[in-house]
Amino acid sequence: METKTQTLKIHPLDNLMVALVDLQEGEKITHGKDIFQLKTAVLAKHKFALKDFNSGEEVLLYGVVVGRATKNIAKGEAIHTHNLTHDTEAYQVPVKVEKQEWSAPLIEKYTKKNFLGYHRPDGKVGTENNWLVIPLVFCQNRNIEELKNSLLEDLGYGNTAQKVFDLDSLIAKYKAGATQEELLGQELLTAKKQSIKNPLFPNVDGIYFLTHDGGCGGATSDAVALCSLLAGYINNPNVAGATVLSLGCQHAQISILERALKRITPELQKPVFFMEQQQSTSEPEYLAACIKKTFVGLIKANQVHRAPAPLSKLTIGLECGGSDGFSGISANPVLGFVSDIIVGQGGAAVLSEFPELNGVEQELVNRCNTLEKAQKFEKLMREYNTKASALGAGFDSNPSPGNIKDGLITDAIKSAGAAKKGGTSPIVDVLDYTEQVVHPGLNLLCTPGNDVESTTALAGSGANLILFTTGLGTPTGNPAVPVVKVASNTHLYNKMKDIIDFNSGTVIEGKATIEACGEELLNYIIDVASGRKEVHARRLGQNDFIPWKRGMSL
Repeated sequence: METKTQTLKIHPLDNLMVALVDLQEGEKITHGKDIFQLKTAVLAKHKFALKDFNSGEEVLLYGVVVGRATKNIAKGEAIHTHNLTHDTEAYQVPVKVEKQEWSAPLIEKYTKKNFLGYHRPDGKVGTENNWLVIPLVFCQNRNIEELKNSLLEDLGYGNTAQKVFDLDSLIAKYKAGATQEELLGQELLTAKKQSIKNPLFPNVDGIYFLTHDGGCGGATSDAVALCSLLAGYINNPNVAGATVLSLGCQHAQISILERALKRITPELQKPVFFMEQQQSTSEPEYLAACIKKTFVGLIKANQVHRAPAPLSKLTIGLECGGSDGFSGISANPVLGFVSDIIVGQGGAAVLSEFPELNGVEQELVNRCNTLEKAQKFEKLMREYNTKASALGAGFDSNPSPGNIKDGLITDAIKSAGAAKKGGTSPIVDVLDYTEQVVHPGLNLLCTPGNDVESTTALAGSGANLILFTTGLGTPTGNPAVPVVKVASNTHLYNKMKDIIDFNSGTVIEGKATIEACGEELLNYIIDVASGRKEVHARRLGQNDFIPWKRGMSL
């Protein structure tokens, strides 16, 4: 990569350059021996032309086609939606897959590194030891909330009730006749919620209560997929056991969940309690039975202790959300470097969000280690895009207004940067939604680009820790797995330190290399996996869970 203080050319083939800071119209740009002036102002994170484009000409970034000019673009002119549209290169599966030569980074340095995790009978290791309370159908959501209210505080898993805003003072001012301006000027309290550290069961990191709007009334296929997803959560190494609530008459039957569990883990040795409300004589009786069963399960879960485990026992989910024009050159490559280290140590990494791999398919096809995996990836990508397009929202519809505002003008630009999370290692498996990670190495998982649907799927397929990059900021977390939030830029990190865990903006500023920042992140991950550090999503109680309904979601 060729870098300057204020600009960056990412790949030698690119005909665009990235502004690392706000640039003014007329500002001189040096690119090799070429010196030219900007025709327009260019905001930080956005791109400008390195040549004169004719309307219809291909535009390249990250070395791949990311769009097509919709009008003539002058050298030094900013690109945006007014002069660029989404476009990608064609791709195909080769006749045969060539053997790949790949060297993992820092093999010797991390061979003896370990984390303190919870060892399961099947050989997997959890980074947490959690109990899940799960509804099979949306009409159990109220009962889930009742159990949550009954269990958390009494068992010591609630948060302290410190307020972030003094509503009582605001009410008093209103009653005293304060003006709107005076009311709007009310200051925040500075106290933060702190997790209680004295639970009754100290070896159980948390009790988490899932809710959703599925299980009945929709397509039978969605009910089956939901049961497969829930089976994956129960099977996740971070989960000690589960209490499953069923009404009884819904599409998502207990028997379907039991079959899904049997399929993915025939010798399951975790306590799982299935509770059916239509078999009880009253709601209080039903809830009491759920509480007693859960309590007994927690006693067993508490018998497991953290013990050293090699990095090969980590399965990291790779996710991005609220991305910006810096994500693909700082946070995502940093995750890619961490992914390569984990894979090199015998662990697994999972790259998801198929709409955000649009435009880099050929690279990923070429990295598949078998022809079968390459064909499966192509099939899943084409079927997903075809179905989404038929419903009026193909992959080109993926960038959000926030993405576009901060430099991700087309889905191909977003995708080319997002794919950097997967590092450089060969792809050992391609998984459809809810399929389980069974091979060490880099896995591709078919999920939407929707942040929570994708993180939900990563945990359901076996990730025991999720790395989540963001350029705009998001509080997203997960009930089964700690989610480490990585900022792409220092401004975001400083502005939202209460929800962001790690800063990779030092790469943009030239203060750290991708490799150095990656090592720092890996050391932080080891602390999180060992229970020595708590991610902000856990502190905030941000436990998002949204199953994917395959009809359409981008």
